[in-house]
Amino acid sequence: MNDLRVLVRCGGESRSVVPTIPGRALPVPATVPIDMDPDDRPCWEDAGSVCSWVYDRTGGNEALASLSDWLLDRPLRILVIVLVATLLVHFVRRWVERSVRRMVNPDRDAAADRLRRFGVTPPSSLVTDIRDPRRETRASVIATVMSGSLAVLIWTVAIISVAGVAGLELGPLIAGAGIAGVAVGFGAQSLVKDWIAGLFVLLEDHYGIGDVVDLGEVSGAVEHFSLRATTLRSLDGTVWHVPNGTVTRAGNLSQLWSVALLDVDVAYNSDLEAVQMLLHRTADEVCRTEEFAADVIESPEVLGVEQLGTDSVTLRLKVKVVPGRQWALQRALRLAIKQALDRAGVEIPFPQRTVWMRVEPDQDDSTDDGRDDESRHR
Repeated sequence: MNDLRVLVRCGGESRSVVPTIPGRALPVPATVPIDMDPDDRPCWEDAGSVCSWVYDRTGGNEALASLSDWLLDRPLRILVIVLVATLLVHFVRRWVERSVRRMVNPDRDAAADRLRRFGVTPPSSLVTDIRDPRRETRASVIATVMSGSLAVLIWTVAIISVAGVAGLELGPLIAGAGIAGVAVGFGAQSLVKDWIAGLFVLLEDHYGIGDVVDLGEVSGAVEHFSLRATTLRSLDGTVWHVPNGTVTRAGNLSQLWSVALLDVDVAYNSDLEAVQMLLHRTADEVCRTEEFAADVIESPEVLGVEQLGTDSVTLRLKVKVVPGRQWALQRALRLAIKQALDRAGVEIPFPQRTVWMRVEPDQDDSTDDGRDDESRHR
């Protein structure tokens, strides 16, 4: 029978002490050191582990138990962590895609029906037939960014868990990563600013691929968009790469719908009522052509007199069209309106200038005449 021995650390020195009760000794199965670290316990002391099972089945063979811990127990736990992380990433990605598509492209008809059941007239934004072709692309990009961020978070936790199972020291690794992160953060402030600005551009739908935008110093069609920069192609073909963090304002010329706006100048002696009817009829004919019939959202509208100039009266015409088709329609309207006004005999004022020319006598001839007169006087 073994005695109970307790290790007592005293002044940096460990001593073995046997406690006793007067008249009898306390039998115990083994010596228990009070300064043992729980993490240093052998694997066969973990109840329910493979190592413990092998240790019991082999009659206390520590070598086989430790070997089974490295070959079976830890790999199995690591495999379970990886499988759980993989399944979690898969389900999170599907959930994010479904949620983002529902937010970006909601069921407008269902929402309008619910409002009608409560006796509320749905707003025009719910009953309009306008469809934004960029919604699917935008939903896909947002879902990719969000699911990617969540996947990075999940795999980070999984890697830390795997490192803990493998027995690696995580403290120095996390401390080193924190120091490196601070250093990179100070050195890449502009890059982080670009990423954050790009994320808000994406979430708030400022613009997307295919839009014609004005970003202040440059304008053009968006050819590529990322969280760091936006790539534009201007009308002259120049490709501009604009960091998102430098964009202080953004004007989208082709989001959801656009307006073809046209100002027509006529003379003051023109019959304005007749000219407005002519403009409306001509614009309606152009909008009904095969080229523009599918692009027109609302019928042409003559707004009336826009300005009284020094030598002309300005009439304004507008047509609501799908994004990006306003410029082609404006060119077609200008040609058709010019031809219609010419046929109707309506004058389009233009600057006129009268030039009076005066012939000055040649200076050489006058000088010669003066010399002749002087010689005659002599």
